[in-house]
Amino acid sequence: MQNRYGRLASWIYHLDKPIGHSFGDLEYYQQRLADVDGPVLEPAVGNGRIFIPLLEKGLAIEGFDASHEMLEYCRQECRARGLPAPLTQQTFEQFSYDQRFAAIIMPAGSFQLITETTTAMAVLKRFWNHLQPGGRLIMDIDPIESIIGEAQAARSWTVDGSNLLTLTSHRAEVDYRKQTTLSHLHYQHWQDGTLQSAELDLFHLRWWGVDELAFALREAGFVEVVASGGYQHGRAPCQSDPIISFEARRPG
Repeated sequence: MQNRYGRLASWIYHLDKPIGHSFGDLEYYQQRLADVDGPVLEPAVGNGRIFIPLLEKGLAIEGFDASHEMLEYCRQECRARGLPAPLTQQTFEQFSYDQRFAAIIMPAGSFQLITETTTAMAVLKRFWNHLQPGGRLIMDIDPIESIIGEAQAARSWTVDGSNLLTLTSHRAEVDYRKQTTLSHLHYQHWQDGTLQSAELDLFHLRWWGVDELAFALREAGFVEVVASGGYQHGRAPCQSDPIISFEARRPG
C-alpha cells in the first residue's frame, strides 16, 4: 500500500523519532504559536512527536492521522503523561471538523505525502476552510535535494536485546514531470535471528519549488505568504537549507 505507516513502519518511526525529538522544528513551532489565541490542528499528527510537547505547553491542539497504528502510539504517550488525546483517524482529502482553528501546522514535510497536484490544491483549500478568519497555516517542505538524494539506505534498531528491526529503502522511480518519487521501504522484525514479520511500503513523495508552493497557497486564498529557510522565520531560503517553512494567513 502507499504511504501506509503500518505496524512495523509505525514501530520504527516511534523508535527513531520519539516524543519531543526535534530537528529544530519543535522550537520553531513553539515560537510561531506562542501568540496563538484559539485551537490548533495538526494533520498527519503521527506518534505525537510535536503534538504532545505542544499539549504540554498548554496549547488547545487537536490532531488526525490516516494511520491507526500511529494514532495508537500517540494515544499511549498521552495516557502515560495524563494528557487528553483529542485525536481522530481521518485523511487529508476528507477530514472535517465543526470548529475552525486559529492555526494549522504540518511539520516534517508531511504535505509532500500528497502527490497529486489537484489533490494538494484541494487540501490547501480544505485547510483554508478550516481556519478562522486571520488564522495561519504553517508547514514545512523538504528541498528537492533531500528527496532525490540518497537512492538506497539501510538502518536497524535493537529493542530489548533480542528484537532487531530493520529498514531498507530503495528509490525505484523519479518522475521529473510530476515531481514525484517512489521508494520501496522494506521493514523487517527479527527475533533471535528468526524473521517474525515483514512489510513493504510503496512510499511516494512530491517535491515543490518555493515559488510554486507560494503560488499554490495564494491560489487557495491565502495571503501574507512567507517562505523561510532553516527555521529562521523571515529569512529567504537558500541552497544549503535542509528545510523550508511556509506561513500563510486566511484573510479576515
